[in-house]
Amino acid sequence: MDRLDGPPRLILVTDLDCTLVDHDDPENTDLLRFNALWEAHYRHDSLLVYSTGRSMRSYLSLRNKKPLLTPDIAITSVGSQIAYGGESMVSDDVWVARMCEMWNREIVVEETSKFPQLEPQRDKSQEQHKVSFSVDREHAVEIMKVLPGRLLERGVDVKLVYSNDYAFDVLPKGSGKGGALTYLLGKLESEGKQPSNILVCGDSGNDAELFNVPQAYGVMVSNSHIELLQWHEENAQDNPKIILASERCGAGMIEALQRFNLGPSVSPRDVLDTENFHVEVLDPAHEVVQFYLLYEKWRCGEVEKSDKFLQNLKSLSSPLGMFVHPSGVEKLIHEWIDDLENLHGEGKEKQFRVWLDRVSSSLISPETWIVKFDKHELSDGKVRSCSTRVLLSCQEEKEKLTWMHIQQSWLDDSRSDDQEKWIF
Repeated sequence: MDRLDGPPRLILVTDLDCTLVDHDDPENTDLLRFNALWEAHYRHDSLLVYSTGRSMRSYLSLRNKKPLLTPDIAITSVGSQIAYGGESMVSDDVWVARMCEMWNREIVVEETSKFPQLEPQRDKSQEQHKVSFSVDREHAVEIMKVLPGRLLERGVDVKLVYSNDYAFDVLPKGSGKGGALTYLLGKLESEGKQPSNILVCGDSGNDAELFNVPQAYGVMVSNSHIELLQWHEENAQDNPKIILASERCGAGMIEALQRFNLGPSVSPRDVLDTENFHVEVLDPAHEVVQFYLLYEKWRCGEVEKSDKFLQNLKSLSSPLGMFVHPSGVEKLIHEWIDDLENLHGEGKEKQFRVWLDRVSSSLISPETWIVKFDKHELSDGKVRSCSTRVLLSCQEEKEKLTWMHIQQSWLDDSRSDDQEKWIF
């Protein structure tokens, strides 16, 4: 939360599975639409929070499979764990101490073992402050009537959360997605950083608590589970701050931004102008997001192969601008663009996609910005990533931003099998 100097314009809190992440969409269409929208218009002054029932291990596993942005905060294990800082994932020790109050995992495991209907979930779904099972709804209802009392007799105070018609989680009493969010909002208030707006997004029963946070707007995506729809009917049907979206998953989240008038709600992926590359607003974040979407469209053959397109791409950069490839090779940006001619459409059958993450810009002189971001490329199911720095200058009577320099370095174990195909 220290990334922003002042109060966030928006805190967007979202569940992952079947909310932000649509497992029925192998091309991740709406997730990529959301990514482009967030990095172009929100990252610089807003906070992205993932709130998931997954354990930290399971969440990190999902990040390796789906094109998820780096959040500012990750609430995992149904609100029993909070971590900050994006990639570094620093745990909140104060929250951990709260979770330890009247909690004993060994006792929970012992008492739940007396219910043969409870089938323990796999190890990666378990955490120190989360004991998870699978069970049908009928048995879950009966167990929820007696288990808390038995545990309380042994000095353990718990919260039981049932969702998705199978997931049965035993948690410390003060946990839960709503409890974790309320705690975070309290921290921000103590720092004088109350957000201008909050949007919570969910699809299942363990998200219901999020919609009880009074200062938040809420969206239930159209593919929400019956238990959340029933909760809405019983508790929030007349609340204008909570809506049921007409769109599923990420598209429903974007719909909520528009319906609540919380900020830009049109993804750059939806309005990309392949004829006129220059935008009216000089925005460094939008500039880099647009550039890489144009690059993706060329590689996928989604624009006509023409010299005009490449010349328009060149017009975004200085004739003397340099690109330093992650391999260390340096060439003029215009020469790299010339190399693109032979790559038109080669990514079409490879489900080639590009997304940017952690976009930030700094004004280093009245007319010059440095923009930093991580660039990810998906091709043939393999993701390669690099850290990127771009120098942008305001040229021609401040009517456009011009690319002066690009420098990249590989992230993690990323390397391109074919260096000639890693361009920009």
